[in-house]
Amino acid sequence: QVQLVESGGGLVQAGGSLRLSCAASGSRFSFNVMGWYRQAPGKQRELVASITSRDTTNYVDSVKGRFTIARDNAKNTVYLQMNSLKPDDTGVYYCNVATQFSTYWGQGTQVTVSP
Repeated sequence: QVQLVESGGGLVQAGGSLRLSCAASGSRFSFNVMGWYRQAPGKQRELVASITSRDTTNYVDSVKGRFTIARDNAKNTVYLQMNSLKPDDTGVYYCNVATQFSTYWGQGTQVTVSP
């Protein structure tokens, strides 16, 4: 069974930093794309950042220059380094990984940024 375990969420003041981690396991197929989505209260879930097996990255405009996504293929882990956090970054962050056959979701981790 494929499992994703997220960690690193929490409560920080505006301008602070958090580092999210997502460890994936249990797949016989490689994770071609790994990424992070977030969902703020009353809003649609949006793709925050993604990274391919070739380290091609993509970010939503609102986090460019502040967030960095990275992956450690030896550990099947994807990270999201979040700097200069803003209250608008508040939400539940979900790890998402995709093989050539399936996509998988983490349980979500709460990120709250206070003004």
